[in-house]
Amino acid sequence: MKTLPLPPASSRPRPGQKLAGIWSKITDFCGPLLPRLPQSTPPLWPRSANPLGRLLGWPDKPARRRHRKGRQQVGTVALVGAGPGACDLITLRGLRRLQAADVIFYDRLVDPEVLALAPTRAKRIYVGKAPGQHHWTQDKICAALVAVAEQGKRVVRLKCGDPGVFARGTEEVDALSAANIPYEIVPGVTAASAASAALGGFLTERGTCDTLVLATGQTQKAAGNANWISQLQPGTRIAIYMGVGAAAEIAKALTQAGLAQEVSIDIVSRAEHSDQVVAHCHAATLQETIRTSGVSNPAIMFLTRPHLPT
Repeated sequence: MKTLPLPPASSRPRPGQKLAGIWSKITDFCGPLLPRLPQSTPPLWPRSANPLGRLLGWPDKPARRRHRKGRQQVGTVALVGAGPGACDLITLRGLRRLQAADVIFYDRLVDPEVLALAPTRAKRIYVGKAPGQHHWTQDKICAALVAVAEQGKRVVRLKCGDPGVFARGTEEVDALSAANIPYEIVPGVTAASAASAALGGFLTERGTCDTLVLATGQTQKAAGNANWISQLQPGTRIAIYMGVGAAAEIAKALTQAGLAQEVSIDIVSRAEHSDQVVAHCHAATLQETIRTSGVSNPAIMFLTRPHLPT
Protein backbone atom coordinates (compact mmCIF):
# COMPACT_ATOMS: atom_id res chain seq x y z
CA MET A 1 0.00 0.00 0.00
CA LYS A 2 1.31 3.44 -0.96
CA THR A 3 1.14 6.08 1.78
CA LEU A 4 0.58 9.63 0.60
CA PRO A 5 2.62 12.29 2.41
CA LEU A 6 0.69 14.79 4.51
CA PRO A 7 0.76 18.38 3.32
CA PRO A 8 2.76 20.86 5.41
CA ALA A 9 1.03 21.98 8.63
CA SER A 10 0.80 25.54 7.36
CA SER A 11 -1.28 24.45 4.35
CA ARG A 12 -3.63 22.07 6.16
CA PRO A 13 -7.20 23.36 6.61
CA ARG A 14 -8.05 23.95 10.25
CA PRO A 15 -11.33 22.56 11.66
CA GLY A 16 -12.79 26.05 11.71
CA GLN A 17 -11.98 26.56 8.05
CA LYS A 18 -13.67 23.28 7.14
CA LEU A 19 -16.80 24.31 9.05
CA ALA A 20 -16.82 27.68 7.34
CA GLY A 21 -16.51 26.00 3.93
CA ILE A 22 -19.33 23.57 4.66
CA TRP A 23 -21.58 26.37 5.89
CA SER A 24 -20.80 28.44 2.79
CA LYS A 25 -21.89 25.58 0.53
CA ILE A 26 -25.11 25.11 2.55
CA THR A 27 -25.99 28.80 2.34
CA ASP A 28 -25.26 28.86 -1.42
CA PHE A 29 -27.51 25.85 -2.00
CA CYS A 30 -30.37 26.57 0.41
CA GLY A 31 -30.24 30.34 0.34
CA PRO A 32 -33.61 31.85 1.28
CA LEU A 33 -34.79 28.67 3.01
CA LEU A 34 -32.49 29.27 5.98
CA PRO A 35 -33.86 31.45 8.81
CA ARG A 36 -32.11 34.72 9.33
CA LEU A 37 -30.63 35.02 12.80
CA PRO A 38 -30.70 38.46 14.41
CA GLN A 39 -27.41 40.33 14.42
CA SER A 40 -27.77 40.94 18.16
CA THR A 41 -27.65 37.23 19.02
CA PRO A 42 -24.79 36.88 21.52
CA PRO A 43 -21.89 34.51 20.79
CA LEU A 44 -21.58 31.28 22.73
CA TRP A 45 -17.79 31.39 22.50
CA PRO A 46 -15.13 33.90 21.33
CA ARG A 47 -15.26 34.87 17.67
CA SER A 48 -11.71 33.70 17.00
CA ALA A 49 -12.83 30.12 17.64
CA ASN A 50 -16.25 30.56 16.04
CA PRO A 51 -16.26 30.62 12.23
CA LEU A 52 -20.04 30.39 12.20
CA GLY A 53 -20.13 33.56 14.25
CA ARG A 54 -17.96 35.33 11.68
CA LEU A 55 -20.37 34.37 8.89
CA LEU A 56 -23.38 35.60 10.85
CA GLY A 57 -21.70 38.82 11.89
CA TRP A 58 -21.68 38.20 15.63
CA PRO A 59 -19.34 40.44 17.66
CA ASP A 60 -16.16 39.07 19.22
CA LYS A 61 -17.56 39.13 22.76
CA PRO A 62 -20.50 40.64 24.62
CA ALA A 63 -20.15 44.39 25.03
CA ARG A 64 -18.73 45.36 28.40
CA ARG A 65 -20.60 47.69 30.64
CA ARG A 66 -19.17 51.16 30.22
CA HIS A 67 -18.99 53.80 32.91
CA ARG A 68 -18.74 57.50 32.68
CA LYS A 69 -15.25 58.88 32.74
CA GLY A 70 -14.10 59.36 36.31
CA ARG A 71 -17.00 57.38 37.77
CA GLN A 72 -16.21 54.18 39.65
CA GLN A 73 -18.27 51.03 39.27
CA VAL A 74 -20.64 50.54 42.20
CA GLY A 75 -20.01 47.65 44.55
CA THR A 76 -22.42 45.23 46.23
CA VAL A 77 -23.60 44.52 49.77
CA ALA A 78 -24.47 41.10 51.17
CA LEU A 79 -26.39 40.96 54.45
CA VAL A 80 -25.10 37.66 55.80
CA GLY A 81 -26.43 35.65 58.72
CA ALA A 82 -23.46 34.37 60.74
CA GLY A 83 -25.56 31.81 62.59
CA PRO A 84 -26.17 31.59 66.33
CA GLY A 85 -22.66 30.91 67.57
CA ALA A 86 -20.42 28.07 66.42
CA CYS A 87 -18.52 28.94 63.26
CA ASP A 88 -19.59 25.75 61.49
CA LEU A 89 -23.24 26.85 61.61
CA ILE A 90 -22.76 29.56 59.00
CA THR A 91 -24.27 28.58 55.64
CA LEU A 92 -22.12 27.66 52.65
CA ARG A 93 -23.36 30.72 50.75
CA GLY A 94 -22.61 32.93 53.73
CA LEU A 95 -19.08 31.52 53.88
CA ARG A 96 -18.56 32.22 50.17
CA ARG A 97 -19.69 35.82 50.52
CA LEU A 98 -17.47 36.25 53.56
CA GLN A 99 -14.41 34.90 51.75
CA ALA A 100 -15.01 37.21 48.78
CA ALA A 101 -15.49 40.35 50.87
CA ASP A 102 -13.35 43.48 50.70
CA VAL A 103 -14.94 45.07 53.78
CA ILE A 104 -16.89 43.42 56.64
CA PHE A 105 -19.15 45.33 59.03
CA TYR A 106 -19.81 42.97 61.94
CA ASP A 107 -22.00 42.94 65.05
CA ARG A 108 -21.12 42.50 68.71
CA LEU A 109 -22.42 38.93 68.94
CA VAL A 110 -20.58 37.55 65.90
CA ASP A 111 -18.20 34.82 67.05
CA PRO A 112 -14.50 35.63 66.43
CA GLU A 113 -14.10 32.20 64.82
CA VAL A 114 -16.60 33.22 62.14
CA LEU A 115 -14.62 36.37 61.41
CA ALA A 116 -11.49 34.25 61.14
CA LEU A 117 -13.02 32.54 58.10
CA ALA A 118 -12.67 35.78 56.12
CA PRO A 119 -9.44 36.50 54.19
CA THR A 120 -6.83 38.56 55.97
CA ARG A 121 -6.99 41.21 53.24
CA ALA A 122 -10.62 42.00 54.14
CA LYS A 123 -11.05 45.10 56.30
CA ARG A 124 -13.08 44.43 59.45
CA ILE A 125 -15.17 47.22 60.98
CA TYR A 126 -16.92 46.71 64.32
CA VAL A 127 -20.39 48.24 64.46
CA GLY A 128 -21.74 46.36 67.49
CA LYS A 129 -24.50 47.61 69.76
CA ALA A 130 -25.13 46.61 73.36
CA PRO A 131 -28.38 47.50 75.17
CA GLY A 132 -28.14 51.21 75.86
CA GLN A 133 -24.60 51.40 74.45
CA HIS A 134 -24.51 51.96 70.71
CA HIS A 135 -20.96 52.16 69.38
CA TRP A 136 -22.46 53.08 66.00
CA THR A 137 -25.94 54.45 65.49
CA GLN A 138 -28.11 52.70 62.93
CA ASP A 139 -28.09 55.76 60.68
CA LYS A 140 -24.29 55.78 60.74
CA ILE A 141 -24.16 52.08 59.81
CA CYS A 142 -26.52 52.62 56.87
CA ALA A 143 -24.50 55.57 55.63
CA ALA A 144 -21.25 53.61 55.89
CA LEU A 145 -22.61 50.66 53.91
CA VAL A 146 -23.66 52.99 51.11
CA ALA A 147 -20.39 54.97 51.13
CA VAL A 148 -18.13 51.89 50.96
CA ALA A 149 -20.25 50.17 48.28
CA GLU A 150 -20.08 53.34 46.18
CA GLN A 151 -16.29 52.92 46.18
CA GLY A 152 -16.77 49.67 44.23
CA LYS A 153 -16.13 47.38 47.21
CA ARG A 154 -17.73 44.01 47.93
CA VAL A 155 -19.26 44.59 51.35
CA VAL A 156 -20.54 42.02 53.84
CA ARG A 157 -22.84 43.14 56.64
CA LEU A 158 -22.34 40.25 59.06
CA LYS A 159 -25.13 39.75 61.59
CA CYS A 160 -25.53 37.15 64.29
CA GLY A 161 -28.24 34.56 63.61
CA ASP A 162 -30.45 35.44 60.65
CA PRO A 163 -30.31 38.97 59.19
CA GLY A 164 -34.09 39.03 58.84
CA VAL A 165 -35.00 38.27 62.47
CA PHE A 166 -34.87 41.26 64.84
CA ALA A 167 -31.66 42.48 63.19
CA ARG A 168 -32.82 45.84 61.75
CA GLY A 169 -32.05 44.61 58.28
CA THR A 170 -34.98 46.49 56.74
CA GLU A 171 -33.43 49.87 57.58
CA GLU A 172 -30.17 48.91 55.91
CA VAL A 173 -31.86 47.51 52.81
CA ASP A 174 -33.96 50.68 52.51
CA ALA A 175 -30.81 52.81 52.59
CA LEU A 176 -29.13 50.63 49.94
CA SER A 177 -32.21 50.72 47.70
CA ALA A 178 -32.43 54.50 47.96
CA ALA A 179 -28.79 54.74 46.78
CA ASN A 180 -29.30 52.14 44.00
CA ILE A 181 -26.76 49.79 45.59
CA PRO A 182 -27.22 46.11 44.61
CA TYR A 183 -27.71 43.96 47.70
CA GLU A 184 -28.31 40.33 48.63
CA ILE A 185 -29.82 38.79 51.76
CA VAL A 186 -28.11 35.56 52.82
CA PRO A 187 -30.23 33.73 55.44
CA GLY A 188 -28.65 32.25 58.54
CA VAL A 189 -29.56 29.86 61.35
CA THR A 190 -31.59 31.93 63.78
CA ALA A 191 -31.01 31.75 67.53
CA ALA A 192 -34.38 30.13 68.22
CA SER A 193 -33.44 27.11 66.10
CA ALA A 194 -30.12 26.74 67.90
CA ALA A 195 -31.75 27.15 71.33
CA SER A 196 -34.34 24.50 70.54
CA ALA A 197 -31.60 22.11 69.47
CA ALA A 198 -29.73 22.84 72.70
CA LEU A 199 -32.82 21.71 74.60
CA GLY A 200 -32.80 18.45 72.65
CA GLY A 201 -36.11 19.21 70.97
CA PHE A 202 -37.76 21.08 68.13
CA LEU A 203 -39.51 24.38 67.65
CA THR A 204 -42.79 22.65 66.77
CA GLU A 205 -44.13 19.32 67.98
CA ARG A 206 -47.09 17.56 66.44
CA GLY A 207 -49.91 17.25 68.93
CA THR A 208 -48.25 19.60 71.42
CA CYS A 209 -47.21 22.83 69.69
CA ASP A 210 -48.24 23.48 66.09
CA THR A 211 -47.95 27.28 66.24
CA LEU A 212 -44.66 29.15 66.58
CA VAL A 213 -44.40 32.86 67.34
CA LEU A 214 -41.18 34.88 67.27
CA ALA A 215 -41.26 37.92 69.55
CA THR A 216 -38.78 40.35 71.04
CA GLY A 217 -38.35 41.67 74.55
CA GLN A 218 -36.86 44.90 73.21
CA THR A 219 -39.13 47.20 71.20
CA GLN A 220 -39.12 50.87 70.30
CA LYS A 221 -40.38 52.92 73.25
CA ALA A 222 -43.03 54.54 71.08
CA ALA A 223 -44.35 51.12 70.07
CA GLY A 224 -44.67 49.85 73.62
CA ASN A 225 -44.44 46.17 74.59
CA ALA A 226 -45.24 43.55 71.98
CA ASN A 227 -48.73 42.10 72.43
CA TRP A 228 -47.49 38.51 72.43
CA ILE A 229 -49.63 37.40 75.38
CA SER A 230 -52.79 37.42 73.24
CA GLN A 231 -51.14 34.96 70.84
CA LEU A 232 -50.32 32.44 73.56
CA GLN A 233 -53.20 30.11 72.77
CA PRO A 234 -53.18 26.32 73.45
CA GLY A 235 -50.73 24.60 71.13
CA THR A 236 -48.46 27.66 70.88
CA ARG A 237 -44.79 28.22 71.60
CA ILE A 238 -43.41 31.76 71.73
CA ALA A 239 -39.68 32.35 71.31
CA ILE A 240 -38.76 35.65 72.91
CA TYR A 241 -35.48 37.15 71.74
CA MET A 242 -33.64 39.50 74.14
CA GLY A 243 -36.13 38.68 76.86
CA VAL A 244 -33.87 38.45 79.93
CA GLY A 245 -34.08 42.18 80.58
CA ALA A 246 -37.86 42.00 80.35
CA ALA A 247 -38.22 39.01 82.70
CA ALA A 248 -40.26 40.92 85.29
CA GLU A 249 -42.76 42.13 82.66
CA ILE A 250 -43.04 38.64 81.15
CA ALA A 251 -43.73 37.02 84.53
CA LYS A 252 -46.30 39.71 85.34
CA ALA A 253 -48.10 39.30 82.00
CA LEU A 254 -48.34 35.51 82.42
CA THR A 255 -49.64 35.85 85.99
CA GLN A 256 -52.27 38.44 85.06
CA ALA A 257 -53.45 36.22 82.19
CA GLY A 258 -53.85 33.27 84.56
CA LEU A 259 -51.13 31.28 82.75
CA ALA A 260 -48.45 31.22 85.44
CA GLN A 261 -48.67 27.46 85.94
CA GLU A 262 -49.96 26.34 82.55
CA VAL A 263 -47.08 27.88 80.57
CA SER A 264 -43.63 26.32 80.95
CA ILE A 265 -40.54 28.48 80.44
CA ASP A 266 -37.24 27.28 78.97
CA ILE A 267 -34.27 29.64 78.73
CA VAL A 268 -31.14 29.07 76.65
CA SER A 269 -28.29 31.54 77.04
CA ARG A 270 -25.51 31.72 74.43
CA ALA A 271 -26.81 28.76 72.43
CA GLU A 272 -24.15 26.77 70.56
CA HIS A 273 -21.31 28.46 72.47
CA SER A 274 -18.97 26.66 74.85
CA ASP A 275 -20.48 28.53 77.82
CA GLN A 276 -24.10 27.73 76.93
CA VAL A 277 -26.58 27.76 79.85
CA VAL A 278 -29.99 26.07 79.95
CA ALA A 279 -32.66 26.69 82.60
CA HIS A 280 -36.30 25.67 83.18
CA CYS A 281 -38.97 27.31 85.34
CA HIS A 282 -42.46 28.84 85.52
CA ALA A 283 -43.52 32.47 85.82
CA ALA A 284 -43.38 32.56 89.63
CA THR A 285 -39.69 31.63 89.72
CA LEU A 286 -38.52 33.24 86.45
CA GLN A 287 -36.49 36.09 87.91
CA GLU A 288 -34.97 33.92 90.63
CA THR A 289 -33.99 31.28 88.05
CA ILE A 290 -32.24 33.88 85.92
CA ARG A 291 -30.25 35.12 88.92
CA THR A 292 -29.19 31.72 90.23
CA SER A 293 -28.50 29.89 86.95
CA GLY A 294 -26.15 32.44 85.45
CA VAL A 295 -28.41 33.18 82.48
CA SER A 296 -27.48 36.34 80.59
CA ASN A 297 -27.97 37.83 77.15
CA PRO A 298 -27.90 36.76 74.41
CA ALA A 299 -30.66 34.38 75.37
CA ILE A 300 -33.85 32.87 73.98
CA MET A 301 -36.83 32.38 76.25
CA PHE A 302 -39.43 29.80 75.19
CA LEU A 303 -42.97 30.10 76.54
CA THR A 304 -44.85 26.91 75.78
CA ARG A 305 -48.59 26.41 76.23
CA PRO A 306 -49.34 22.88 75.03
CA HIS A 307 -52.64 21.65 73.67
CA LEU A 308 -55.12 20.73 76.36
CA PRO A 309 -55.49 16.97 76.83
CA THR A 310 -58.59 15.53 75.14
